[in-house]
This record gives sequence, C-alpha cells and structure tokens, in this order.
Amino acid sequence: MGEEVELQEFSRADRTRHREKVRRCLDVFARMLREARFDTDDPMTGLEVELNLIDEMGDPALKNAEALAAIANPEFQTELGQFNVEINVPPAKLREGGLTTFEESLRESLNEADSKSAEVGAHMVMIGILPTLGEGHMSLASLSANPRYKLLSEQILNARGEDITISISGPERLETTADSIVPEAACTSTQFHVQTSPDQFAAYWNASQAIAAVQLAAAANSPYLLGRQLWRETRIPLFEQATDTRSEELKAQGVRPRVWFGERWVTSVFDLFEENVRFFPALLPVTEEEDPLEVLEAGGTPTLHELRLHNGTIYRWNRPVYDIAAGVPHLRVENRLLAAGPTVADTIANAAFYFGLVRALAESERPLWSQMSFSAAEENFHVAAQQGIDAQIYWPGVGQVRATELILRRLLPMAKEGLDAWGASGEESDRLLGIIEQRCLTGVNGAEWFVRRMQARSDMERFDALRATLLEYRQGMHSNEPVHTWE
Repeated sequence: MGEEVELQEFSRADRTRHREKVRRCLDVFARMLREARFDTDDPMTGLEVELNLIDEMGDPALKNAEALAAIANPEFQTELGQFNVEINVPPAKLREGGLTTFEESLRESLNEADSKSAEVGAHMVMIGILPTLGEGHMSLASLSANPRYKLLSEQILNARGEDITISISGPERLETTADSIVPEAACTSTQFHVQTSPDQFAAYWNASQAIAAVQLAAAANSPYLLGRQLWRETRIPLFEQATDTRSEELKAQGVRPRVWFGERWVTSVFDLFEENVRFFPALLPVTEEEDPLEVLEAGGTPTLHELRLHNGTIYRWNRPVYDIAAGVPHLRVENRLLAAGPTVADTIANAAFYFGLVRALAESERPLWSQMSFSAAEENFHVAAQQGIDAQIYWPGVGQVRATELILRRLLPMAKEGLDAWGASGEESDRLLGIIEQRCLTGVNGAEWFVRRMQARSDMERFDALRATLLEYRQGMHSNEPVHTWE
C-alpha cells in the first residue's frame, strides 16, 4: 500500500516545503534519466497479490492483525482494511522459469499462511471484491491500525470537503455514501511488475494501457458489492469513486481524478512523474532531510522519497515505479488493474498473458498506440470492466470485436511470441496461455462463474446466497483447478 508514515497534522508551511522538495526530486530524476543511471541489463518481473479474509460462515473477518501475527512471514503485510492482507512474491526472471517460480512460491506461501490464519478464525480468499461485505463494514472502524491509512483517509476527506459518494449501475444499482476511504479496501488486486530501461519505458506503459481492456475482459472477478450485482469488474468504478478528492464542482471544472487511466500516450517515464507534480497536490506532504542533488553529485543513489510518496497517492491503473535494489535505481511498470484469483493457476495465467503480450507489443516495429486513439483505449477499459467476458471493444484494423475472439485469433499468438522473447519455456507458455484460451472458448471467468452460481440460488435470501456461493468459490480456489473447469 506504499511507504509507512506516522499519524500527524500538516501545516501550510509543510505543504509549501513539500511541493518545493517534490519539484527538486523531479529535476534530479530528469538528470538521472539523461545520465542513464539505471539497472537495465537483465530485467526482472514481479508479483503482488491482495487477499480477503473471511470467517467460517463466509462473512468478512476483521482480523488481519491477528492473522499476520499467526502467519509470521515478512512476505505478508497489512492492507487498508482489517479484512485484507497482501503478499509480495519475490521477483524473478522469466528466462529462469519465473512463471513456474511465481506459481509454486505463491501456492506454497498461501497454503501455509491460510493454515495458520485459520487458527485465529480468518480464511483467505482470492477475489476482487468480497461479495459478503455489508454496509456495516464500510465504517472507519474497519480500517487497519497502520497510521498511514487513517491519515490518508483524513486527507482525502478533507480535500473533498464532503462524504464520499458511491454510485454504480449494472444489472442492479448501488447508491451509498462513506465517511472514510474504507470502500477502497473492498478493492483487492493483483499487481504485475515489469522492469524496463528508461528508453523502453514509454513503450511498455503505452502497451499496458492499450491491452488493459482485454486483460479485464478475460479476468474479471468482482461482480458483487454490498449485496448488488453490478459490473463484472466492479473494482474499477468503486476504486475510482472511493478515492476521489474532487467535489462535484471540481469535476465540472475538469480537475483530474486521483484514480486515473490517463489522458494521452507518453514518450517518456518523465511525462508521468511530471504530470503527477503538475496536476495533483500532495495528500501526504511528509518531507525528509535528504538533498537528492547532493546525494547524486556525491556518486550515490537518491531515494527521491517525496516523489515516490506522491506517486503512491496517484492511482494510475498502470503506474510508473522508481525503486532502488542493492543501491542501484531501476524503473518498473506496475500493472494493477486486475482482481486476484480465482485460483493461483488463474492468477499466473493472467501474469503470463500480460508479460507476453506487453513485451510483444512494446517491441513491435509498428506500435499499436500509433494506430489507436487514447480515448478509444480508455473507453475499451470501462466497457470491459462493465461487461467482462462478453465485452465488445475497438481494435485497430478490426473495428468492434468481441474481446474473446480478439484474444483467441490475434493476441494469444502474440503473447506466446512475447514469452518466447522473455525466454520462458514452451511448456510454461502453452500451459498458462491455454488457461486463457479455455476461458475465452467457454466464456467463463471468475465473475461469470459467480453470477451463474448466484442465479442457481435465486430462491435464497441474497446474502445467504452470497455466503453459500463464496464458500463454494473458496473450495474451487483450494483445488487450484482453473475457474473455467469448475462445476
């Protein structure tokens, strides 16, 4: 969820000092880009998964502190809501069997952690939105104890000046308000990381934006919120609304939202950090003593603390990341638009599809984004979130097309080429991309399975049906058989 900060109050002087420091960091970052001071020789990939906690009945278990104490594994960390935890899987190289390493590591860690957390009455579920969440869980009391979360909630509500409004229409309609950012905690995601050189960053980010819609269509897994059936990937509108610092008047003025698809293709990673500084006031204006220019000129690697902290409060679906490993800086694209689950196998299949497709498109001689307007990519994104596996989207050279047909005919072969370029084994690629293929052929992903099972329980009271279906879902999750094969 980002860097740790202590609970505190900020003065006007704090904000002025922080803005100046962020701009200084941006200038130093620009110089580092010019001087090619980045680790680019052997790119790594990474994976983070956010999870939900439920009790024996299928209701949310607000026990992440107890669960983490029982798990006692530094790979597992707190998340925004008391019914959330996150696992950071160690990075890997795809040419060294990284996909298999991710899958085995994730399965082993989750099985062990779930066994330990069960001792305190908390069972892990990989799903985008916990369908048994009720209005009573949407209060400040559900926030995790980490001071960062309470501070972030206060700053967003103060900037907004009024309660947060959630309004989502799908097969059913939801209208509610919240006095904290707890609705954001309902959104649990999988985050794929691709390390890239400064020269290639724009191509990888643009490619990630262009394929966001097909990722969502194939992997949607969040069809219910607060008892209502909404979008197939309800996380998208919920997250956009739950962290919106704008009043209705600011929206009407065209002020950018903090959860943002973006507004243009970029030519450099600098474009994204510069937009952050230009468009968004700081939510957490914490200023460190380090002078980044002094560190750089002394031959060191500046942390760029303020620039990174600011970036962590601007929620792009594909986020630029500046980070340091073993004293050497590097850049990553963080692809953060998919839900977790339904199984580890499904999650790693999603990873294989993304890693392969983004590389194939980023290194294509004729960039896809040169043939497609940015607004078309954004419209595709929201259509796919709404319709899931049945989405029809626009694609250059094809026009309007079912996302599943596009994936089967064009994109899976491209993803295979990309995985080959990464050095992934043919066996890995065929097995994992085969899961995506079968999802498209059967028309079943996590969201579709859940909705169909709920329809079979239409004679039950809604929350009883949600509990029963979630417990059935959890059984399937533990089988690790891909969701399209579930009964």
